Amino acid sequence: MPMLSHAVYFTLKHRTPEAAATLVAACRKYLTGHPGTVAFSVGTLADYDRAVNDRDHDVALTIVFESRAAHDAYQVADRHEQFIAEAAPTWAKVRVFDADLAEFTAS
Repeated sequence: MPMLSHAVYFTLKHRTPEAAATLVAACRKYLTGHPGTVAFSVGTLADYDRAVNDRDHDVALTIVFESRAAHDAYQVADRHEQFIAEAAPTWAKVRVFDADLAEFTAS
């Protein structure tokens, strides 16, 4: 059974370093430690100005789940829903990319 990568890119209404730091802190508070999580990372837009880079986001979140079932449980978890309720008013746009992972190696 493949693991699932859940990548979320947030564009904020107020695109300031302070607003991005607040969202990163909320991600760490509400989205870490869910059952079935294999890896968690969150951070801000990297300072790369390359033609291939999509720069229309302020915060990037990636969580790798051991299975689709773990991901599906996370989606309806109280802490995830609390995160959405508190943080959503700050978002201008959210893009979600879910992918089945053929292989995952933590290095």
